Amino acid sequence: MGYRELYAPYAQEVAERYPLVMERIAGIQEEETVQEPYRDYFRRTAAFITQMHKAEQEIAAGTFFQKSLKELKEWNYYAYADILPEGYEESYANPVYAVKRLGESYGRLLSMLYANIRNMIGYAMENAVYELTIYGELFVEIYNCFEDPAEVSPEEIQRILYWFFHDYSEVFVERSILRQVNTEDDFFARIIREADFGDLRYLYRYGHYISENELRVAEFLNRMPEEQIQAMADTWTEGYRIGFEVTRKDLSKKKTVEIYYPVGFERIVRAAFDNFEKLHLKPVIRRGENGRFGVTSTPANPQYDFDHKADAAAYLDKAYVERRLECLKNSWESHKALAALYAGPAVIETFGSEPFTPKSKAANYEYSEKQQKLNVYYANMAGQLLNQYIKGEERSFTIIAYPIPEIGEQFQEIFEKTVELNNLDYHLYQRMQQKLIDVLDQAESVRIRGRGENRTDLTVAIRPLEHPERETAFENCVADVNIPVGEVFTSPRLKGTNGILHVTQVYLGQLKYVDLELTFTDGMVTSYHCKNFASEAENQKFLKENLLFHHDSLPMGEFAIGTNTTAYRMGRDYDIGARLPILIAEKTGPHFAVGDTCYSHAEDTPVYNPDGKEIVSRDNEVSILRRTDPDKAYFNCHTDITIPYDELDSIVAVTRDGRSLPVIENGRFVVEGTEELNGPLEEKYKPTLEEFYRNDNIKIDFASPRFWRGL
Repeated sequence: MGYRELYAPYAQEVAERYPLVMERIAGIQEEETVQEPYRDYFRRTAAFITQMHKAEQEIAAGTFFQKSLKELKEWNYYAYADILPEGYEESYANPVYAVKRLGESYGRLLSMLYANIRNMIGYAMENAVYELTIYGELFVEIYNCFEDPAEVSPEEIQRILYWFFHDYSEVFVERSILRQVNTEDDFFARIIREADFGDLRYLYRYGHYISENELRVAEFLNRMPEEQIQAMADTWTEGYRIGFEVTRKDLSKKKTVEIYYPVGFERIVRAAFDNFEKLHLKPVIRRGENGRFGVTSTPANPQYDFDHKADAAAYLDKAYVERRLECLKNSWESHKALAALYAGPAVIETFGSEPFTPKSKAANYEYSEKQQKLNVYYANMAGQLLNQYIKGEERSFTIIAYPIPEIGEQFQEIFEKTVELNNLDYHLYQRMQQKLIDVLDQAESVRIRGRGENRTDLTVAIRPLEHPERETAFENCVADVNIPVGEVFTSPRLKGTNGILHVTQVYLGQLKYVDLELTFTDGMVTSYHCKNFASEAENQKFLKENLLFHHDSLPMGEFAIGTNTTAYRMGRDYDIGARLPILIAEKTGPHFAVGDTCYSHAEDTPVYNPDGKEIVSRDNEVSILRRTDPDKAYFNCHTDITIPYDELDSIVAVTRDGRSLPVIENGRFVVEGTEELNGPLEEKYKPTLEEFYRNDNIKIDFASPRFWRGL
């Protein structure tokens, strides 16, 4: 079932409603039946909707993409102009401006409405006339209220919005689930298959904001030889395949792979399509939401996204949450056969965007304490439903990252270094990491201390091994699901995990955290602080929303030691350490995840290291509750926080009998057999290309296409 099949029962009805509502909205631009200051809001919003309707009609007629590249750039700029930084200060999408012009009660509601109406950009590109119709009707209904100032009230507007999102939950949920599991809903896959990548007009078919990043990446990849494009695709898809192999999961039972990618990377994705087809997998792709879960592009304005992240506070209550969960349950049940064929996501991430520090605004919606608890409840229940129909023990994933031009003038050189990084010799890292594990497996606890301004002093409890000859506490992670290499990680015991984790600055989920400090008591976060804002209250609220995701506390779900000193060196040499994605940054020092373990929802599936030992530390005292109290077992979040090597003093394994076994001292690896990791940490280190790819058994021809396909 695709989009047209989903809405076939409503086709005749929508064919009548759609032109009527769009005609009504077009007329609003000339009417004077609503008083100022509201008239300006409705006229400007009506003009936006009318332009989206016009675009949809032209797309349906096949004329929209006959426009020149210059005309499409101008249209895209129009669609996003009032949320771009230069236009945002006087946009109704900006809650501060809306409140200033329309008053606090109406301003926040109407700004939230306009932010939702902006979804029409994507709907227009997809000829999604059902969604265009219902949003248009919502706008007209609220406009009609303002025509009678004696009758309109904030409570009435809030009520209309509430019932819109409540009543149409089934539509929005069903569309989302279909996009995740159904290959027939192939709007984005058709762009990949059909586009002429030499004609950059194809970039505008998505409806996303297209910046210089997307244009320049597409141009850059278009200049690459086909063997290099194929090599990057091979590295990505082979990591996906190996992820199933090393966890002993049966990929042959699966038929669909979900693709996440940034606009501009289509040449790599098309090559990956062919690779996945050889694995008997067809792609499913959905539109990315807030920069996640599908096709994404450079945000037009991160502050706009931040300002509207809690808009659901306008209507979120228990009844709405239960309605949404009911729709989720029904939709998953209807499509359970397709869900069972879903293998998991294959992800391309980007890095290099200008770091974003959000501004807190009183005009923005904020969740009440009760709503925060509802959000936690919804995430927990939705996660359980997902795992019921797409079983964690049967799915896998892979993630790879590349820079975008915004990273600076050395973009091309950094891109090439990143390709090298993604193809580091995993056999070499596997051997060195095993040396670390041999030491760490003797530990009852591990103590981590910072240096300089870093105040970290943390003791992490390690699960004891009953049969060390065939068991291990740490996974030897090379380059399969998480590309590039390398790290060793474990799910720590919570009891006995105590102390302070501190980093002077870190970027998590595109947000900057200054002087982030977490205190752990028996593995749980018991206090948290940062210095992003002037007041402690604002800092606490910021961390509660964006790091703890409205939970009162989170456990330490992972302790890891990143071993990719080459990645760290790349960050230093190009002064891009702050812009590295967590995928790479987590490999550049010890890191600690707050939230679920790395084995979330798959703890009962045996996992083995290359040496044949079973990794037994897949659980902690919280995740084990899935057997007795599943509602308390998972948090549906996992955020890695890395201490960079230059802020690290020591990592010492402490055995049951009290012996101290140094792993890192004075910021350098000291375990015998790992000394090579220290080379990139030295100030005068100048690696040759061969050093990136040293392999004891293979002589490498760097001129060969085989090199570019990743040894």
